[in-house]
Amino acid sequence: MITLTINDKTIHTQVGRSILEVARDNAIWIPTLCYHEALKPYGGCRLCLVELETPRGSRVVSSCTFPAEDGMVVHTNTKTIQQSRQIVAQLLLARAGHVPFIRELAASVGVNDTPYTLPQDTCVLCARCVRACQEIVGMSAISIANRGSDRVVVPPFKISSADCIECTTCVLVCPTDAITLDDITDSSRTVHEWQSEYARGACRLCEYTLNGN
Repeated sequence: MITLTINDKTIHTQVGRSILEVARDNAIWIPTLCYHEALKPYGGCRLCLVELETPRGSRVVSSCTFPAEDGMVVHTNTKTIQQSRQIVAQLLLARAGHVPFIRELAASVGVNDTPYTLPQDTCVLCARCVRACQEIVGMSAISIANRGSDRVVVPPFKISSADCIECTTCVLVCPTDAITLDDITDSSRTVHEWQSEYARGACRLCEYTLNGN
């Protein structure tokens, strides 16, 4: 067991848990977007930042990826952390302010509008879908391509293939409904917006295809 302090609260926990997990176990709220319990920590959204007290001064880290350590002192809602989260929330609103989940998430950190203007997109690049496809299903039917403002979630070469077995895992983990399932009866249709025809494969986990075969 180790002992650490979060927001002046002394906490005892097991070795190997992240700061976020320990905080949640003790009813200490930290906002998240890219985090999902079924996936490996990603640390991409930067909403779960916390501030650590160290001998060399304060240090800002992502709570989902940083392990809890014995003697650690953590602050989850300092002025620095609030400002960082609010900037992230403003950027999210600029990109996906039409998505109810994003508006609610932004409001939870005190942001209701944004000074930024970005191309509208329901996808907020949290990479949950990409990671779920790789980590849970064992496939890599989609990935994040390009850099900066050109980053997108796409299948290889932007052509859907039989690597997508239409298990709908990506649909289930997407927090913004950027990936939806409108029609699962057509054996040649993919759940993604990148349309191309191919023979449907079976899920390696359950050997089940969506047409019941």
